[in-house]
Amino acid sequence: MRKVIGIGETVLDIIFKNDHPIEAVPGGSVFNGIISLGRSGIPTSLISETGNDRVGRNIVKFLEDNGVNASNINVYPESKSPISLAFLNEQNDAEYIFYKDHPHDQLDFDYPDVQKDDIVMFGSYYALNPVIRPQVHGFLEYARNHGAILYYDVNYRASHANEVVKLTSNLLENLEFADIVRGSCEDFEILFKKTDPDVVYRSQIAFYTKKFIYTQGANPVELRADGGLKKQYPVVVTETVSTIGAGDNFNAGFVFGLIKHGITRDIIDEGLTEKQWDEVIHCAQLFAAECCQSINNSVSPEFGATMKASLLSSE
Repeated sequence: MRKVIGIGETVLDIIFKNDHPIEAVPGGSVFNGIISLGRSGIPTSLISETGNDRVGRNIVKFLEDNGVNASNINVYPESKSPISLAFLNEQNDAEYIFYKDHPHDQLDFDYPDVQKDDIVMFGSYYALNPVIRPQVHGFLEYARNHGAILYYDVNYRASHANEVVKLTSNLLENLEFADIVRGSCEDFEILFKKTDPDVVYRSQIAFYTKKFIYTQGANPVELRADGGLKKQYPVVVTETVSTIGAGDNFNAGFVFGLIKHGITRDIIDEGLTEKQWDEVIHCAQLFAAECCQSINNSVSPEFGATMKASLLSSE
């Protein structure tokens, strides 16, 4: 079966409601999606970093317990693992505060095996961070040269709004690497002061890739793709417990859909049909809706088992 390789941060998310802590779960934007894919029967691995402490050991164990290869996690002997505080508001959307103690970030790892049609997921500040940029850039180039499909989630937080100019060249390189780009309305408002999906696509994305997904919370998902395809997908109505990880799991579901429906590197180069887009985005929305129904950052093991069964039946 095709593999999915993620590259991104690991954190411990401590979640607050009404200013009281209610849960602590391992997280990270790519991490959350990789856990969901591991639970859904997809061979997965994560390239990341953590501290040599109790939190770091728990994060590595959590990956392994969920079927994710953790051999490419770089453990810093003298560092504490990153912590994120997530404060849920009345709509169960989160506001974040991040704490990180990695004074000597260097991200030293051996490249995992990458074959044609495997999928690489990357995004957020981790994919832009100048300190580890040489290693991230090197791996993305390696993966592209080996025929992988590169899926990029922009995921740019307001906490880094003052670094946009400094990071623009890295952002443009990521867009150039990407076969498929997803971003939220908040991302593009912070980065480009633009919120119209057509304007964002035309002025910032289309030069690099014709495959663009624009999400906007509870409002419809916007698709812009090859051949002038333009389509809206209403969001699945669900009772929301927490939106933490919703976008990350949209990514996971999308990648799951690529594998389930046999979307290969060659098909992506030629351009997906409207029916193929419908099928893959349907999977993305299922995963996102499932994640929102619990305080956890990923889909439930039970949902994952159902997805694994559907994957096996489609082979």
